[in-house]
Amino acid sequence: MKITILNGDMDDGEGEFTVYIEKLSENLRQQHAVTVFALNKMNLHYCTGCWSCWWKTPGKCAINDDAGEILRSVVDSDFLIFASPLMVGFTSSALKKITDRFVALLHPYIKMKEGECHHLTRYEKYPDFGLVLKKEKDTDDEDIAIVNDIYERLSINFHGAKKFIKFIDNTKMEEIVYETNHI
Repeated sequence: MKITILNGDMDDGEGEFTVYIEKLSENLRQQHAVTVFALNKMNLHYCTGCWSCWWKTPGKCAINDDAGEILRSVVDSDFLIFASPLMVGFTSSALKKITDRFVALLHPYIKMKEGECHHLTRYEKYPDFGLVLKKEKDTDDEDIAIVNDIYERLSINFHGAKKFIKFIDNTKMEEIVYETNHI
């Protein structure tokens, strides 16, 4: 199985969260092909909403940065892991920035899905995904519910399934590896 991990840690790469993600990727590499993107070290820009990826250059963003490499890896993956410490109650700006750019992976055309309007797929398949997060000291149930709801909504529009949400604060790494191995 091909796995892409989007590491949204904003730390310098030496922090607890990135070390955890590196160990997780090493464990997953025992059975899978794993690609990890350290988003804070990449040249990534915010989506400008120009819709060029839909109309002018279908499937390709007009912004010349590292997002193209990430988007290719995501769509070629069998499973995707969104990884981030929570910051002010949500995932990091680096993870949100690349997630917004996923719009290039969909068609502008709409169909009804689960009683709602959603974009048509551009590609034959899209990966299911999981979330690996680290709580803040003041993370509460409302913060977790908001993050969970946003990624549930993403799963519908992105044509994949959210398989799990795990917090490194109270989940053994072996549990994440086991669940990923059995998807």
